[in-house]
Amino acid sequence: MKEFQIRDNEAGQRFDKYLSKLLRNAPKSFFYKMLRKKNITLNGKKATGNEKLEAGDQVKLFLSDETFDKFSQQDKAARAVTTLDVLYEDADVLLINKPAGMLSQPDDTKEPSMVEYVIGYLLEKGELTEEDLRTFRPSVCNRLDKNTSGIIAAGKSLAGLQELSELFHDRTVHKEYLCIVKGVLREKKHIKGYLYKDTKQNKVAIYKQKQKEAQPIETVYEPLEDNGEVTLLKVGLITGRTHQIRAHLASEGHPLAGDTKYGQDAFNRRYREKYQLKHQLLHAFRLSFPDGMEGRLSDLSGKCFRAPLPAQFERIIKEEKLGEKLL
Repeated sequence: MKEFQIRDNEAGQRFDKYLSKLLRNAPKSFFYKMLRKKNITLNGKKATGNEKLEAGDQVKLFLSDETFDKFSQQDKAARAVTTLDVLYEDADVLLINKPAGMLSQPDDTKEPSMVEYVIGYLLEKGELTEEDLRTFRPSVCNRLDKNTSGIIAAGKSLAGLQELSELFHDRTVHKEYLCIVKGVLREKKHIKGYLYKDTKQNKVAIYKQKQKEAQPIETVYEPLEDNGEVTLLKVGLITGRTHQIRAHLASEGHPLAGDTKYGQDAFNRRYREKYQLKHQLLHAFRLSFPDGMEGRLSDLSGKCFRAPLPAQFERIIKEEKLGEKLL
């Protein structure tokens, strides 16, 4: 018999969801059968699996050691260590200034991502244990392209992860970006279109009119400064699709400096030769939380966080005379 007590990072989820993490290799039919036969109980009673767990709940598994070991075996949670630029931290949330070149989430390359770095950071601090990782893994709630820098929000606790994810899903957090684009723009504008994603090529196409399988997009931008050739823009997303800012602005004739996927070769070459720029200049510089927030994240209500610009972005703004007042 195995006995477990539900901890804070396991509370708030359905019992069957918890069991699917604890018995990661078992088919769902197995633990539903065990629940029916009372071989798995919650607080000493028969359970169905749809109960919402609370901290302190007692879970008992009347299984042989062999069966438990077979179904609970799991790969060691991936982790990595680096120095994180932490903008804000509390018991539930981490806000981090991600550098360009770092993945937000794991992909097929097996290269460490922000998720692994967050796990490594919390393990080093002693706020996370190997035992915790059996049933809960911290993660990020918003995604930035690998070569886009700026604010990433991560949930340290299950409650933090759930509430943060809901805020991003409902688009109640306001995200603002800075970028440098080709051409002179002088007026604030709200642009709309349709975005189609080619998953095989990892590239999107923008259309003015609705197309089959294309998703509606909306982007707002405000020019901050120009030098007669390029413009520093503040950009907001009404929708948040893959490569939206990069592709949408390029479709308007204003590609981002350094963007090799949607940009212009001659334009990029100038910045590569002068500044050794090898990626798009796009930085998620501000994240604002709505007023009136309740629950575990209430301390973030109405607050605004800003991520300092990368040194290379700062240098380009200065040398291109694009508004040093921002720095």
